[in-house]
Amino acid sequence: MLSFLTPLLVAASLLQGPATKPRPATAATPPPAQAPAARPTPAAPIVWSASRPLTMADYLARPGMGDRLASSTSSNINANAACRDFVFTGTAQATFDPNTSWFRDPKNASPTLLRHEQTHFDITEVYARMMRQKLVAFAAKANCLKLQPAFNNLTKGVYAEWDREENRYDQDSNHGLNAARQAFWETQTQQKLEALKAFAQ
Repeated sequence: MLSFLTPLLVAASLLQGPATKPRPATAATPPPAQAPAARPTPAAPIVWSASRPLTMADYLARPGMGDRLASSTSSNINANAACRDFVFTGTAQATFDPNTSWFRDPKNASPTLLRHEQTHFDITEVYARMMRQKLVAFAAKANCLKLQPAFNNLTKGVYAEWDREENRYDQDSNHGLNAARQAFWETQTQQKLEALKAFAQ
C-alpha cells in the first residue's frame, strides 16, 4: 500500500523513571524541575536511487489502530519551480519517508512484501521522471509573470496520474498477493524507468 506524505504529527510518549522516595521540601531547596522528555529526531527522507533499494530497517513507523494492511510506504514527489532573471528552473524529486512508513510485523515480513513496497517507490520515481520531462517542455514557454498557476496545473495533472497508477497497482496485484501480477508490475515499472532514463537525476 502507498500513502502520500502529509504533514507529520509527532506524538511523544511520556516516560516515567523509577519511583523515588519523597523528600521533605525546604524553603531553601525547591524540588527539582523535571526535564521534558526528548523527542527522537525524525529520520531524513530517502531520495530514490537505483543503487539504494529500500530495506526493512527504513520502515520506522508503526501501523495505526485502524490500519489493516501488512505494510505502508509513504513516498512523495517534491516539485519546485523558480524564475531568476526571467529564466525558469524546475525540479522534481522522489522521496520516501521512513517516519510514516511501516510494516505490521517486520520480523516476519517476506522479501516479496518488501519488493511490493519497493515497486511503489519505483512508481513514484517513474512519475518524478515524467514530471521532469514535462518541466523541460514547460521551461520553453514558461511565463515568469504567471508562473504559479501554470506550474500548479502541470504538477496537479502528474500527481493525479501518479495516484491513479499507485491505486491500480495495489488493486491489480492484490497488494502483492497475486504473484503473477506482482511480477508483471515489477517488470513494467523497470521498463518505464528505463524508457525515461534521460530524465533520471
